[in-house]
Amino acid sequence: MKNRDFKAWLSEFRNSIADYGYYVDFKKIYRNIDNIKIELNILNSLIGSKNIESDFEVLIKKYPEVLKCIPLLLAVRTNEIYAIDGDGEFTYQFRTPNLSIEQYKIFMRKTGLFDLIQNHIINNIIDYVTGVETGLDSNARKNRGGHLMENLVESFIKKSGFTRDKTYFKEMYIHQIVEKWNIDLSAISNEGKTEKRFDFVIKTDSMIYGIETNFYSSGGSKLNETARSYKTLALEADNIDGFTFVWFTDGKGWTNARHNLEETFDVMEHIYNIKDMENGIIDKICI
Repeated sequence: MKNRDFKAWLSEFRNSIADYGYYVDFKKIYRNIDNIKIELNILNSLIGSKNIESDFEVLIKKYPEVLKCIPLLLAVRTNEIYAIDGDGEFTYQFRTPNLSIEQYKIFMRKTGLFDLIQNHIINNIIDYVTGVETGLDSNARKNRGGHLMENLVESFIKKSGFTRDKTYFKEMYIHQIVEKWNIDLSAISNEGKTEKRFDFVIKTDSMIYGIETNFYSSGGSKLNETARSYKTLALEADNIDGFTFVWFTDGKGWTNARHNLEETFDVMEHIYNIKDMENGIIDKICI
């Protein structure tokens, strides 16, 4: 690693590792809608109503379970919504109604939902909710991005011939490593006071590799913190016989945090990017 040029290595970092499923998880969206499809179809009967408030009251008395769909019409996933105005403050429960139907009518009126439904601004509530779910799902891209890097690293681990739960393990805590292979990891666990979890652990005949993975498409203070903590971890791990810390990272987000990353690069032997994996680095180090 000491012979490698940091600037050249950083220049290989990718803008994105998004696959086709990264943008929207339609299977999850359809599953969420199917769970409330009956209630949404009942709500559809209110579209274009001439007397929507009275029709809503009749509907809720007959089908109170329809209320659980209301938060989603406002792109809210919780079953409880708080609202305050000049008339007071209210906490609306939608799974188990806690207020009068009249108060829920006020909620529908003041949030604009009655207007949305009554005046044909939408023609089908299921179609509308599908759009809402799609928008909400886009917020989950950050979590999917983290899993993308894990999945990518795992694919290279498998390509190198390692088998899950036999020669490599996913999401393994320090105490599990200690118990399984009777190795002293107190140097990286603060004498057992810190419970670190590695994304992957590879076990060969002569070495245990604790692996961390991440990909940052954008910057932020978290990157500097990550670089510093992994630098410390790498230095601590150097004192442990039979254990090696490996970090796979990538992403143009590191551009603005390159100074901290370079400090870690300078002292950490096993820090690699996606290009390194494509060039077979796992085969070279995990022997």
